[in-house]
Order: sequence, then C-alpha cells, then structure tokens
Amino acid sequence: MAMKNTPLRWDRKMQQRLARGEAAALGELYDRFASLVHGLAHRVLDDESAADALTREVFTHLWEHPDAYDPKRGPLRTYVAELTRRLAVRRLRATGTAALARGGPGTAEDLERRVRQASVAARADYIVQSMPAPLRSALERAYFQRRDYRQTAADLGITEDEARRRLRLGLQLLSTAHDTTAPGDTPEAPPGYGGAA
Repeated sequence: MAMKNTPLRWDRKMQQRLARGEAAALGELYDRFASLVHGLAHRVLDDESAADALTREVFTHLWEHPDAYDPKRGPLRTYVAELTRRLAVRRLRATGTAALARGGPGTAEDLERRVRQASVAARADYIVQSMPAPLRSALERAYFQRRDYRQTAADLGITEDEARRRLRLGLQLLSTAHDTTAPGDTPEAPPGYGGAA
C-alpha cells in the first residue's frame, strides 16, 4: 500500500511547491515530464518547432495555474499528458482552420478527421507508455514481432493463460484511446482525468 501512495504523495508535494512559486519545483517537473509532453505534442502536431512551442506552453500553464491540478482526481502524470493532448489538439484545429480559411487544401471534415486521429494516436501512445511493463511487453511482442499468445508465453516464460490475460488487459486499456471528449473542454479539466472521459 505504501508503494501506491508514494507517487501521489510526490504529486501533492509538487502541486504545493508550484503553488508556493518554487522555481526549483518547475525544474523538477520539467525534468520528469518534458519528454512525455514533447513526445505527445509531436505526435499530434507532427512538427518539431510546434511541439517545442507547445511544450513551453504546457509548462507555463502548469506554473501559472498550479491549482488546476487536483491530486484527488488522479496522478500528475495523467493530468500533464491530458493537458498536453488537449492543448495540442486545440492548436492543430486552430492552425488547420486558419489554413482552410486561406484556401488551403481539404475540408472541415478532413480537418476534424485528422484532429481526431492525432488525438487518439497521442492517447494510445500515452496508454502504452503508462501501462505496467508485463502488459506492455506482451503487447509489443504480439504487435511488433507478430507473435501469437503461445509464442508470447514462451518468450516471456509465462503460462499461455497468463499471456492471454496480459494481452487481453493490454488491449482493453488501448481500447480506451478512443474515449476522447468534446472539442469545448478546457485545459483545466482534462478528459479522462481521474474518471470518465
């Protein structure tokens, strides 16, 4: 039980330190989550400089609005990931809409389809990164190495029943990647943060 509470204790302390304006806390937060934020931003925006700018925006938001995160609703990592995805989707939609207004190629429906696909892909990436290592290992073997559950069991040194269980749980987690919310959601309350998406 102490192991489960340790990350949330760090999350609470980090939120409190940010609320007090401790610059060192922002540095620690950046060190811990910058690669996650940048990776998700790049996944949605598919542009290095846009991902860099969005990474700065996310950490600025965290610094300026530390009370937007509520440790009772879930882990800080989840909040940061959902905030990043939300802001990235908003930026992708805004730049796409501006391009359409200038007479760029495509339609509003094409843009919304692209936004939805980018959002789901970023959420799926986050889910895979966050799932327990045994589930991730089984899924990686099944998906990337094209191994069936029997081969996965042999590779991992587990029973076939356990391999099936891990694959099933991993796929159930991944299936939630499509659970995104309406376009009007605010960055202070990310979808799926601490409950239903």
